[in-house]
Amino acid sequence: MHLLNDRIYDAVGPIHLVGHSYGGAVAFKIATDSRLAHRICSLTLIEPVLPTILRESGPDRPLYDHFVRLAQAVYEDLWNGVPWNAIDKFATFWKGSEPNQEIPPKSRLRMIEHAERLAFDFAAVLAEQGVTATAAAIKVPTLLLSGGLSPYLTQRIVWRLTNAITGVKTHHLPTAGHMLLLSHSAAVIPEIVRHIALADRLEQRSALKPGGSLPANHLTGA
Repeated sequence: MHLLNDRIYDAVGPIHLVGHSYGGAVAFKIATDSRLAHRICSLTLIEPVLPTILRESGPDRPLYDHFVRLAQAVYEDLWNGVPWNAIDKFATFWKGSEPNQEIPPKSRLRMIEHAERLAFDFAAVLAEQGVTATAAAIKVPTLLLSGGLSPYLTQRIVWRLTNAITGVKTHHLPTAGHMLLLSHSAAVIPEIVRHIALADRLEQRSALKPGGSLPANHLTGA
């Protein structure tokens, strides 16, 4: 996170943030950080993993509790030296309602080799506080994308963010799962490009007002 912050500070002009899954949580954090918020020109979140927003709502609390149990199960597997079990639990959860499909052996091996990262990712997203209030303070053009076959947890996170962020634009793909950025890139990427182009036009109009200056835009992915 700190390394990414440093890179953003090195960028010139306004910044477009695009983040998916845990990267979406990182993008959300950057966009709402008081030291960086003024640099953000647009925000695109593709099923961001912000589970604590569900803890703030009684009906959604069971989804949050289920995610916590998943994190605990993954922690235990990593502690017991069976990272392949942790990866299997992790992959099964994120499959959502998609048909069963074997992870290619090479991909599974890479995931096992880096399985310890899961503990840090879970700890980071479960430590976030006041997500609804933070989201309500977002003022930049924001796009939320979700898939109808994704885990219900992420669909509810997107729904809660939709109700919190003023003027947010949403795009839901009923036949897509959590990896919609890859599986449905033909639909997702043009949507992101249009969102960024619109944000650029809005930024340029703002810059033409007295005291403004035309921006030099920079694209950052999380």
